[in-house]
Amino acid sequence: MGMSAGGSGGGVSSDINVTPMIDILLVLLIIFMVIQPTAVHGLDTLVPQPPKDKNQQENPNDRTIVVQVLSNNGRPAYKINDTDFAKDGLLPKLQEIYATRAEKVMFVKGDKDLDFQYVAEVIDFGHAAGVDNIGLITPRVEAGQ
Repeated sequence: MGMSAGGSGGGVSSDINVTPMIDILLVLLIIFMVIQPTAVHGLDTLVPQPPKDKNQQENPNDRTIVVQVLSNNGRPAYKINDTDFAKDGLLPKLQEIYATRAEKVMFVKGDKDLDFQYVAEVIDFGHAAGVDNIGLITPRVEAGQ
C-alpha cells in the first residue's frame, strides 16, 4: 500500500473502500428481517362469554369454579365461588376439586384495587392443581359486553 506524496498523480489511494462492507451490512439486515418472527405470541386466555339471551336466567352451574381475589383494606382475601379461604388453603382445596374432574376449567376474578401479582398467584395455584384452562373475568365480561 503506497501513499502519494501530495501530488496530482494517479497512484494508489489510502482510502478504505466501504462498498463491500455496505453490501455485507445490507445482506445481514435482510437476513435478520426474514428471521424475525412476524407474530407476537402471548398468553392464551379463556374468557367466559355472556349469555346470548339476557332475559333468560339460567341456574348457576355447580361445575363452574370462580376464584375471587378481593381487596380487604389493601390486602387480598380469597374466595372459591362464595366460600372464604385463606391463601394457604387455596391450593389443597383446588387440588381436591380438580382431582376427580375431567373438565378442568377455572375462572379468576380479581379486584381492581389489588396488584395483579395476587391474581397471578391464584393462576399459579390453578396450574399447580392441574387446571387445563384458566379464564379471567373482567368488568366488561361481567357487564355482558
